Amino acid sequence: MLKRVFVLMPAYNAGATIERVFARIPAEAAARIERYVVVNDGSTDDTGAAIERLRQAYPTLVALNHAQNQGYGTTEKTLLRYALAEGADVGILLHSDGQYSPEKIPELLEPFDRGEADIVQGSRMLGGGALKGGMPLYKFIANKCLTAIENRALGMKLAEYHSGYMLYSRKAMTMLPFEKLSVSFDFDLEMIVLARVAGLKIVELSIPTIYADEVSHLRPIKYGLRVLAVLRRYREGAYQRMLESGQ
Repeated sequence: MLKRVFVLMPAYNAGATIERVFARIPAEAAARIERYVVVNDGSTDDTGAAIERLRQAYPTLVALNHAQNQGYGTTEKTLLRYALAEGADVGILLHSDGQYSPEKIPELLEPFDRGEADIVQGSRMLGGGALKGGMPLYKFIANKCLTAIENRALGMKLAEYHSGYMLYSRKAMTMLPFEKLSVSFDFDLEMIVLARVAGLKIVELSIPTIYADEVSHLRPIKYGLRVLAVLRRYREGAYQRMLESGQ
């Protein structure tokens, strides 16, 4: 069983939700989590104050700060860089808006415990509950279409590539040159592509789909174009060259 489990949380204008996410972490998961790491990515609301309250309740919480908003991918890099430097065995990317269920952490850790995964993705598209969970129809259709294109281009059979609920082993954090990847929302996809090229083991597990009153900062059309650009770079061998040159 992996001993050094870190929760890695990007936080941008998450003052209304981040404390509720922590409150939902089950005791079984909390018993395994050595450290919580939160990056306040230049929030303009009361995210900072919420993080300070959480630090009082969670003594192992480490708060990092971007003075200005640097974007999703840059925040992920800050988190992974910290986890790698501090010796984490696995890093759990848990978002601060509540869309990804912390209740699933124990289940998502199981493939690592069995030595069956280098990366685990919590997938909303497995189990058929995406629409029932409130995913807007246009996002559901876009997800399905992009995933079909991605599977064909990459020679894979994932249910989706667009969940941000990602868990990385130390092997993955060490092998994949994440510092070279996007500063935007296509960062997670690029990590999957790199893992595909590197021959790492990727496991998908079903998670609930939760859409409430959270504010999304993702722009669908721009994101879709970035996805297609990633696939083009893959076909051109860019990710193979990244792996060969390392971090």
